[in-house]
Amino acid sequence: GFSMKWSVLVLALAIGGCASVADIKQTPPTLAVISGKKPQEYAACVVQKLSATRRPPQIEPHKEGGVQVIVPQKFSADPSAIFEIDERSSGSSIKLYESMSNVPIRPGDVKKAGEDCISG
Repeated sequence: GFSMKWSVLVLALAIGGCASVADIKQTPPTLAVISGKKPQEYAACVVQKLSATRRPPQIEPHKEGGVQVIVPQKFSADPSAIFEIDERSSGSSIKLYESMSNVPIRPGDVKKAGEDCISG
């Protein structure tokens, strides 16, 4: 049936290792939090924290007043994680999606940056 085909497709993506932004967003978020910071502030914090371990992320507008931060992989420009930061009345809501292709060796730097920036 249909679900069988879909699981094969997912497997092929995982083996391929090179995921697109759309692929990464198919996965459940590994972090879903609320911050008192505005989206731009939060994005700037994440980018600053990741500057030690990553190439510069891309920041794109996302929905009304929000931003999307696309974090590249350590050794290539392929996207490795995406922060979706949506504006709320009192700050922002953040979802982090990480590529499934690096699960066993998923570095903790992206998630840690996301957590450190919530309040700090």
